[in-house]
Amino acid sequence: MSFDQDSCYLCKEYLRDPVSIPCGHIFCSICLKTYWDHADHTGSYLCPECRVTYNKRPTPRRMGSSRHSTIQRNSESSPPPPPTPDYNYAGPQDVGCDICVGKKHKAIKTCLMCLASYCEKHLKPHFESATFKRHKLVDEIGHLDRQICPQHQKGLELFCRTDQMCICVLCTVKEHKGHDMVSAEQERAEEQQRLGATQAEIQEKIHDRLKQMEELKQAVDSIKNSAQRALQECEKMFSDMMRSIERMQQEMAKLISTNKRAALNNAEGHMERLTHEISDLKRRDNEITQLSRTEDHIHFIQSYHMLIAQTEAEELPSVTVNPYFSFGSVTKAVSEMKQHLNEFSNDELVKVAKTVNKMTFCELDEPKKKRSIKSEEAVMYKAVPIQEPQYRDDFLRYQRRGQTSRGRRVSHQL
Repeated sequence: MSFDQDSCYLCKEYLRDPVSIPCGHIFCSICLKTYWDHADHTGSYLCPECRVTYNKRPTPRRMGSSRHSTIQRNSESSPPPPPTPDYNYAGPQDVGCDICVGKKHKAIKTCLMCLASYCEKHLKPHFESATFKRHKLVDEIGHLDRQICPQHQKGLELFCRTDQMCICVLCTVKEHKGHDMVSAEQERAEEQQRLGATQAEIQEKIHDRLKQMEELKQAVDSIKNSAQRALQECEKMFSDMMRSIERMQQEMAKLISTNKRAALNNAEGHMERLTHEISDLKRRDNEITQLSRTEDHIHFIQSYHMLIAQTEAEELPSVTVNPYFSFGSVTKAVSEMKQHLNEFSNDELVKVAKTVNKMTFCELDEPKKKRSIKSEEAVMYKAVPIQEPQYRDDFLRYQRRGQTSRGRRVSHQL
């Protein structure tokens, strides 16, 4: 495997026999071994570069040689031995031994009685001498100043319950005389129990919140499915209503067409009969004109009586046209139907909107004992009152606001 890193983070020299650890960083094999050999007594192994902690000492994986090492091996027959840095010395992030003079070694333990941190060498008297038998050793800590009384420069061993603060033995003589005091261990034990109860309560709250979260997720999925079903069913019902209106339109067109055809057929029949009557009357008028011009008296007398008798005997029916006949009544009826339909649909939509707006999906039920939230913060938890539409224009504005809000939510999700 090839890599671009040429120098070791530990020795700052070119990599020799490079190895990698699980976090991906690469070091010289001897440098990493020396570094972790000094960490065996703690049982915790850190990556020298990124400080990732391993509870178990990882097995380094041997890497291919770096480019510079390959070139150097080709040019040198016997490379110099690798450096053996001493990792016992304290670095910038380590706690130094308080006993070491000059360059300090890393501290591995802190004595709460001595209020000092010791390296492995200077810690030996605490294990070998009976003088330090009652001293309490803990893992090295970097804040010993917090363990010392700022007034008497003694170790903090007691806890004043009256003033709720840690104190030293000398504080009991004057500053905290007569106060309710216990040892730090006793106070820790009691607070540990309360802490355990608090942790149990927090865990119970976490469980309760997770349960509420799951219920809310299920409710959200349910309302999405319900809304989808409602949309599909409403689309189907509105489609049915539109088809019903289209059928009404077709029936109305059929009614108008039928009455128009009947009226036209009636008028055409009367016009045909009037045409025949006009032709017959014109024929008679022509016969009378010719008769009045004849010079044959006998023919005139005989024809005159026949024409007069025929004219007096025949009575022609008259045709009366209704000047007010029109289909305006149909238009008026459809217009009234449209108005009634609009009023009815608006009233029904307002009723539906009122019913839906009264339904509460979820709300925050705060305990009465925790009503100390600021008023401006509490407003955030209250549902925003929705002004219910009362008229058609109000409903249309309400519908447009809903569509705009949904559009913003969709664009935000995208």
